[in-house]
Amino acid sequence: MHSLKSLVVSAGLSVSILAVTAAPQADPCAKFAGQTFVVPADALACLKSFPFNETLRQNVIGNIAGVFDFYTFEDFYLNSPPPFQESTTNIRADIARINSTKYETDYDFNRAVYDFTTQLNDGHTRWFPSCYTSFQNLIPTPVVTLDENGVQNVFVAPDAVEFITLIGTNFTDHFAQLGFNWQRLAGAKVLEIEGIDAYAYADHIASTQSGNYLDHGVRVNSAFGSYRISGTDFSQRFGDISGPAFPDQNTLTLKLIPVNSTKTETVQVPFFANYVGAPFTDRASFWTANCAANEATNGADQRPTGSSARRATPRRARAAIIDSSLKNAVGLPSPFLPTAPPVNGSTGVIKSFILPDNITGVMFVGSFEGDFVQFQTDTLAAIQQFQASGVTRLLLDLTNNGGGFVCLGQFLHQFLAGSQIGYPGFQSTNRANPLAQKIVAADIALGNTDQFTFYSPDNWAFLNDTEQPLTFNYIDPAVIRKTNGVNDPTSQRFEDICTPFSVPIPETPPFDLNNVAIVGNANCASTCAMFSTLMFERHQTKNVIFGGKPGEVMQYKGMAGNQVLEWVDLDNEIQTAGLGDDPLAPPELLVNANMRHNWRTAWSFLNEQVPIAYVSELPQLRFAYTKDTYNNPQNLWTFAYVIFHSPGFYTHLMHFYLYDRASQLFK
Repeated sequence: MHSLKSLVVSAGLSVSILAVTAAPQADPCAKFAGQTFVVPADALACLKSFPFNETLRQNVIGNIAGVFDFYTFEDFYLNSPPPFQESTTNIRADIARINSTKYETDYDFNRAVYDFTTQLNDGHTRWFPSCYTSFQNLIPTPVVTLDENGVQNVFVAPDAVEFITLIGTNFTDHFAQLGFNWQRLAGAKVLEIEGIDAYAYADHIASTQSGNYLDHGVRVNSAFGSYRISGTDFSQRFGDISGPAFPDQNTLTLKLIPVNSTKTETVQVPFFANYVGAPFTDRASFWTANCAANEATNGADQRPTGSSARRATPRRARAAIIDSSLKNAVGLPSPFLPTAPPVNGSTGVIKSFILPDNITGVMFVGSFEGDFVQFQTDTLAAIQQFQASGVTRLLLDLTNNGGGFVCLGQFLHQFLAGSQIGYPGFQSTNRANPLAQKIVAADIALGNTDQFTFYSPDNWAFLNDTEQPLTFNYIDPAVIRKTNGVNDPTSQRFEDICTPFSVPIPETPPFDLNNVAIVGNANCASTCAMFSTLMFERHQTKNVIFGGKPGEVMQYKGMAGNQVLEWVDLDNEIQTAGLGDDPLAPPELLVNANMRHNWRTAWSFLNEQVPIAYVSELPQLRFAYTKDTYNNPQNLWTFAYVIFHSPGFYTHLMHFYLYDRASQLFK
């Protein structure tokens, strides 16, 4: 395989990408070098200063086309089943269109690829060019959807002052200098955004910018602000309307009615872009730091050399979306943090509490990322303290959980359901394209093990829970499925190998599963979606969803795959199999970017011929956020369990906006 350095030199890219400028004028990138925030027009001028380069286009097109050969859901897009028809497209035709379109700048080309993959609405399968995803555009008036007196509307977040102040004076001083009084708009009712109904604008953002989730209703909820855990801290998310990924909007026009007023106003709210890329000093160093491929961009042969026989840390399958807003996460204002004291095991991505009724335990599972072992020990510690304290019912909050380690989702499922359930995951397959078949055959011939590749047979178990031997070829011959009339070759069915876990699994459930419920905003992706689907499909666990557009259907989960490979992961597989020079191998990237993809399919427990990603499953209950719950986790938890367990349950339904009919409740 040619080295990355030789490829760059041979293409002349180190010179040509910077050689063309519109005119001998001031460096547009140097104008804001070293600044944390920048006026969007200045940021965009820097991004658009790099001319279109055909060599780069062919490199990127070749890479993404090759990656899509491994994409498990490609043929589903030819005619996406209801209610996911919005995602229907011909992926190969889209690639051909982008390859034949004339672009003025490298930004325009990369934005076209980004938009195409984003509008697949699968957060596992997206193009992320680091050069151009180096900003987040922010307004000081983030919008949320709330119920007020039984009627839902869009509002500027009532806690906008407390929330925006946490960003710091580098942000807020800009608006003071402009003379823009954003503080007075906190809590205002928003009637229109950009000249159309506020919810219609949320629909527009859901269709064009949000991505990540097949279900349109879930993407609408992503357009609005909400609470979350970022890393290991409580946080508040701007939402896709108020915090878009590109600095291509200078203002957002809101038609609104301020608090304590009856007068309608039209206000142009300025955006201010947060730079989240690598440090630079001028245009050339911006390209070097953010745009040019580096040693981490592409993969390498992972086979051990010399005395290294095994990895210090095992490779672990992951299924997660990438939420760019996490790069500059803002904390949750302190008045809205839970007041219940945290229980043991609350220092990581799980935050656990006992509500004031002393019988309800809450586990806010912010993600399935972080420390793999600590996630398990924290779960054990929390459950043990719950039991010692007399807790008899459990509420799991999965709000804005973007997924993580596949085995942690299976661990939490088995821990709550007990070891007697047997295998705690889904049947799985990957795509049996010709290069994938070559990789598995090469891994077997080379003796590659699960320490170094995901394609090696010993990663997987047969459906009788026994590990596949290293000599077993599970992908050749392929199993041919027909998807939308197209032959879709897949591997044989297999299971994950996640056990033994790091802590003992109880034989029986630690809580009566009838007393376990899940709440969230349906922005629950990847491993989170698999976990919530397992709990529902196997145990009929109640799912309660908050938010969304009134009258619009929303699933209880986001996009559910079974494993994601980043481009560097896939390239590792190819290189470790000794196939880097194979004509079917995607070219190594010349730019700092990532074409990730959904590499494995999880098949529904209820119907093992249907991927869980395409199973429409609605929540048993759905409620609007209120000004007391959209940013206050403990208030939401208390409300959810009062509703579930009050003797006057159906009376409560009369007093709160309920989307899904009572007939949808599980008996």
